[in-house]
Amino acid sequence: MTGTLTLVRLALRRDRVVLPVWIVTIVGLLAASASAIAELYPQAAQRIALGVTIGSAPALQALTGPVFDATSIGGLTAWRTTTTASVLAALMSILVVTRHTRAEEETGRAELVGSCAVSRHAPLASAMLVAGGANLLIVLLIAIALAGQGLPAAGALAFGLAVGGVGWTFTGVAVLAAQLSEHARTVNGIAAATLGLAFLLRALGDAAKVETLAWLSPLGWAQRMRAFAGERWWVAALFAVTGLVLMAVAALLASRRDLGAGLVPARLGPPDAAASFRSPLALAWRLQRGGLLGWVIGFAVVGAMFGALAYSVGDIVRDNPQLAGLLARMGGGASALTDTFLAAELGLLGLVAGGFAVQATLRLQGEESAIRAEPVLATAVARWRWTAGHLTVALGGSALILAAGGLAAGLAHGFRIGEPIRQAARLLGAALVQVPATWTLAGIAMLLFGLLPRLTALAWAALVAFALLGQLGELLQLDEWVRDLSPFVHVPPSLGQPVDASPLLWLSAVTAALSLAGIAAFQRRDLRGD
Repeated sequence: MTGTLTLVRLALRRDRVVLPVWIVTIVGLLAASASAIAELYPQAAQRIALGVTIGSAPALQALTGPVFDATSIGGLTAWRTTTTASVLAALMSILVVTRHTRAEEETGRAELVGSCAVSRHAPLASAMLVAGGANLLIVLLIAIALAGQGLPAAGALAFGLAVGGVGWTFTGVAVLAAQLSEHARTVNGIAAATLGLAFLLRALGDAAKVETLAWLSPLGWAQRMRAFAGERWWVAALFAVTGLVLMAVAALLASRRDLGAGLVPARLGPPDAAASFRSPLALAWRLQRGGLLGWVIGFAVVGAMFGALAYSVGDIVRDNPQLAGLLARMGGGASALTDTFLAAELGLLGLVAGGFAVQATLRLQGEESAIRAEPVLATAVARWRWTAGHLTVALGGSALILAAGGLAAGLAHGFRIGEPIRQAARLLGAALVQVPATWTLAGIAMLLFGLLPRLTALAWAALVAFALLGQLGELLQLDEWVRDLSPFVHVPPSLGQPVDASPLLWLSAVTAALSLAGIAAFQRRDLRGD
């Protein structure tokens, strides 16, 4: 393992800003949520009433998981934030591992490092140590932060182990994925798809009360660590063993492949291009169509799941007379609550679609860094046409995947209530209302690519920030102007009432301004420079 500690120091030097931001965000999120829950539900009777509502709402459990102890502030904090914090820890681990393994090989830097006194497995080991150390720090800081607020120390430590354990497990997932493909974006895609599958298994298991499904997911393990509700310490062993096994398999596979190559070889293209393959847009489509297809299929599956679950939201009304009376006075009922649930889920899909918008736009940076942009731009292709091609795929693709999710949700819900055509049309329109907000993320990524290409990671930071503002802004009682920073806050209601088009036009105008500014900045800067 010669050179491992040196590479660890190098990785920490490179991530000296990004890694602390991830850690502070995750720990701060949990600490602030616990404080907010203590303020919102100071009485045990209030917490018990909330627990009864959660227990009778399969759709709500699909999003956040079951509540194991609603009588305590710690139990409600674990219910509300375990999934969110665990997903963030998993994403942090995936990005850290990919950045210091496959991305280094793809750019050729790993070969330069390997020419020195560095063992073959040192880069892999250093990435695992950095990601594992970050997750260990998360465990300790969560335990300290929650115990410092007066919550039981054992529950705080279990909560930290649950979140850090998910991060450790997905460190192993990312290390293994890095052996399969020779492209960093594909590695991130494989690991992110695995995380999406884990969320889907947990959501289905919790909503349908099928424990077997939930136990197939590391996110389900985090919930079933039962922090603040009779801790199951042996679950921590699942995280530890799974991560170690995945890493051992990855190390074995790494010794069986060439540096820079993946175990799954890249498929060679045809010797001659098709007649239609003569424009920057056609090139962008060819490069991104595979990833777009995966996003469309994923959104269709998740949309169908949400549509099928929507029918059970009416159980909340039937099992909660006080809520039924409130909705009756407001002129609604189970159908109004179902529409509220569907609108919330479509908003979540819109936020996730922003990930595709950012990924597809930043493909420009990947092409530029790999020196594939220079041969294209050396021809008669103008810079603005090249960037516009990828931006068009980003904008059109995000609209397409949202349409797939909305249509699938509408059909699934419609078949359950006997109105497939009507519900498909309604939810397709409601999904497309999310598109302008999703586009703003593509505009942000385009501006950063053109103006500050070394800081394009801020586009992903913006996506995470918008997600936190939307999911926890109200719980944390943030000022309205802070929550208004997220474009998704301005998406008008679309189910059960007329759509106000003015916010959609403003969001589209913001996207256009950001995109044009980014393209103009790219026109003026050098390739692979600021």
